Amino acid sequence: MTIIKEKISISEKMTLNQKKKENFFVYSLYSALIVLVITLFTTAYNNNNQSHAEEGVITVYKSATCGCCKNWISHLQSSPLVKEMGFKIKAVNRSNMSLIKDIKGVPSDVRSCHTAVINDYVIEGHVPAEDIIKLLKQQRDVVGLAVPGMPMGSPGMEGNRVDKYSVYEFDQQGKSTVVNQY
Repeated sequence: MTIIKEKISISEKMTLNQKKKENFFVYSLYSALIVLVITLFTTAYNNNNQSHAEEGVITVYKSATCGCCKNWISHLQSSPLVKEMGFKIKAVNRSNMSLIKDIKGVPSDVRSCHTAVINDYVIEGHVPAEDIIKLLKQQRDVVGLAVPGMPMGSPGMEGNRVDKYSVYEFDQQGKSTVVNQY
């Protein structure tokens, strides 16, 4: 009787081990499939939502409802960036601006309403065209420039009041430094 129990026990153990191997294989297959789907989705998203610089183009990511972003684009269109340097402006409406800012590495303390990309530099907010031209000519080793918030009197925010504001440059570590003041 004990011999039969041991044989059944060994047989049951073999079946359990086989089931464990099958389960491991199935879980591995599911995991690989999930990774593949995520990779394909991410690649498709990045291809359809490019935020990299196009040669000779200033790409401005903005909310469709933001009037000051349109005014800042008008400021660029009347500047030497367009008139003398030949840049074209491409406006791209986005519903999730935080995603673009995250992808482009804009530190949270210098964020504003719109984000532009020009020659692999990121321009955040109401940065004057003169500061962008200076950055392009000097080719500084920074991620980009920013004017935090929406200061009155900055390009695109013209009105009956002019506030003092600073232009910052920021690096890959998120460190920002004042480069100009108005």
